Amino acid sequence: MTSNERVVVIGTGLAGARLARRLGELGTPALLIGEEEHRPYNRVLLAEVLAGRYSPEVIALPAPAQATRGRVVGIDRDGRTVECADGTVIAYDRLVLATGSNPVLPPLRGLFTGTGEQHALPEGVHAFRTMDDCLGLSKAVRPGAKAVVIGGGLLGVSAARALALRGAQVVLAQQSERLMERQLDPAASKLVKRHLTDLGVEVHTECRVRDVRCVGGAVRSVEMADGYALDADLVVVACGVRPRVGLAQAAGLEVRKGVVVDDELRTSDPYIHAVGDCAQHDDVLYGLATPALEQADALAELLAGDATARYTGTRSLTRLTLTGHDSPFDLAAFGETEALPGDDVVQLADATRGTYRKVVVRDDRLVGGVLVGELGTVGALARAWEGAEPLPSDGGPLLHLLTNDGGS
Repeated sequence: MTSNERVVVIGTGLAGARLARRLGELGTPALLIGEEEHRPYNRVLLAEVLAGRYSPEVIALPAPAQATRGRVVGIDRDGRTVECADGTVIAYDRLVLATGSNPVLPPLRGLFTGTGEQHALPEGVHAFRTMDDCLGLSKAVRPGAKAVVIGGGLLGVSAARALALRGAQVVLAQQSERLMERQLDPAASKLVKRHLTDLGVEVHTECRVRDVRCVGGAVRSVEMADGYALDADLVVVACGVRPRVGLAQAAGLEVRKGVVVDDELRTSDPYIHAVGDCAQHDDVLYGLATPALEQADALAELLAGDATARYTGTRSLTRLTLTGHDSPFDLAAFGETEALPGDDVVQLADATRGTYRKVVVRDDRLVGGVLVGELGTVGALARAWEGAEPLPSDGGPLLHLLTNDGGS
């Protein structure tokens, strides 16, 4: 790429905003196009805004030099232009899709009002993905309000905690057998459940929601598969996310679950790249902040003229701080937290203090771990995992990593 080529980035989430900022720093300014009326913000911290700990301004990201608001509705690959909903046509030399993901809205009875393109969520039912979702929930929640959170993954746990801190009576309904099952093992999941329970959240696992009951277009209750009904003034749907790939599909780019990219984060069109939640690299969809930022940094170097820049994947650590009434509850997980036959496992637990540490070792290599309560060792453990170097066979250094709080 030459320095006078025009870069256009679609999407103002973490990946798009980071890419535009880094390109500006490298002397290759890009035009950033975003749908949301808010300036770019750190989506990871939306739960802190909902909890009332931060104002929206606190989680705002540095504003790029060139940004415009608009909804891109089409890509003309032959003419190298994008068309916005208002009819504006914008030319590009290099286009980057940073379109992110949409919340998954399960096919529950009563979840939508209206038909076709006019369908909408009933009053009181909220997704929890954007700043508008967050502000809508913040406006609706009040002390004593009955709130049902559907989904017990990372997002659902964060939303339930935030609503409880705002004084709502919260019920969390999780379909699988434990909370945050993608990141945590059963013991760590139990500690998260205990923390939420201490905040007043009523947690139900192995509990499938069947129906959202509305009266006059507003939610009134949520019905479970076994017929049990929960009164609800608010319902939060936190059932995961799905990559936004509609633009890429319509443009004829290769799409599987996400937009397929190579180590140069290039799609099947050499003039179009993709980063963040919408990108599928080496058959992996990350959907996490760290890979999005690393992809943005690698692509910025490449587009700014470093022909050797590549993205080869991220070994990502999930970290969550749940702030309660008294003290924060920290957890971190990385790699494979569930052992396979033949793996070695080291665990340290303190039920009184609510702390738990576990690492999984396979073929003398650290392949995963989970820590709850005290994260002093997480830095050293993560470095040992990322390095993938063989560990000494006597196990002493591993135990030192697990217990030495100077390791971060």
